[in-house]
Amino acid sequence: MSCWLRAAILLSAVGVCDVPVCAQAVAETMNLRKLVDSGHAEEVLQQIDTVRARATQNSKMPDVLSRMEGLADYALNRLKQANEAFAKALQQDPADAESAQMRGLTLFRLGRPAEAIPLLEGSRTSAKSKADPNYVLGLCYMDTRRYDDARRAFAAQYGFAAESAPAYLVAARMLLRREYLPISRGFADKALELDPTLPLAHELLGEIALVGNHTEEAIAELEKERAHNPLEGMVYDRLGDAYIRAGKYDEAQHSLQEAVLLEPNATGPLILLGKTMLKKNDALGASTFLERARTMDPANSMTHSLLGQAYRAMGRSEDASRELATAQQLQAASEPKLDGLH
Repeated sequence: MSCWLRAAILLSAVGVCDVPVCAQAVAETMNLRKLVDSGHAEEVLQQIDTVRARATQNSKMPDVLSRMEGLADYALNRLKQANEAFAKALQQDPADAESAQMRGLTLFRLGRPAEAIPLLEGSRTSAKSKADPNYVLGLCYMDTRRYDDARRAFAAQYGFAAESAPAYLVAARMLLRREYLPISRGFADKALELDPTLPLAHELLGEIALVGNHTEEAIAELEKERAHNPLEGMVYDRLGDAYIRAGKYDEAQHSLQEAVLLEPNATGPLILLGKTMLKKNDALGASTFLERARTMDPANSMTHSLLGQAYRAMGRSEDASRELATAQQLQAASEPKLDGLH
């Protein structure tokens, strides 16, 4: 006998519903869950009114249908409707941890992080989740300027001690992604204070300096990282970028060639090498690197744009026009569309 059928019999015993009706409602709810989890959200929404009508024949029958509706709406990116459905589910059952967690995630995606925080805090131990609650909590904390709480949330996600150097560094990385540069730098500095040999701490400080257009500072930090961490390809890539911005093209070429050796499947160093060789008026050398990058990733508009410039410098006008047109098409395809505007 399934646990769901045993639950139906128990509910019948206490007078909540008749076993046949209760068992049917439970079975239909289970089917809806399977449909949601297997990616058939539209079908769930089509069936849910019929199932709800059967389930509410007994007013005391526990109702998880609002949660199913919320999950289906969320899967279809109907965030406003999902929020309303999860809110209704929580009215029916305030202890519904999955609905609380999913409503928190939905509110975060709706740009309402302050409202999401208490829901995510109270449901982070739930076994069912569409995203790591500590990760989403950390993002909510950042967006509400609770930076130390964000650090603790990210530390919990990775299993770091909250006051450790890795905890400060991972928080600094997340803060940089949000372009909270002063706070990110402060956390990275704290990470180095706690552990002066922490891998990638100087690399992150270099990235922060690059975003702030402090090129010489970026070079100094990245050179420190290279000394501590000589086999990390990303360091040579970022260092090459910094040297390009500083107009030191020979140094950039050398660093980027080292990046290619360490990361042969990465297109970033190849594209930067193409850019470097164009700066050095070596169109043939640029085209060699850029053609390789194009083969590896034909959908990168920057590659086609730079390759068009290289071909033009080489007098290959037809090839240049083709590459520049491709770059424009790829850029246009990647631009966000405003639906509903005519």
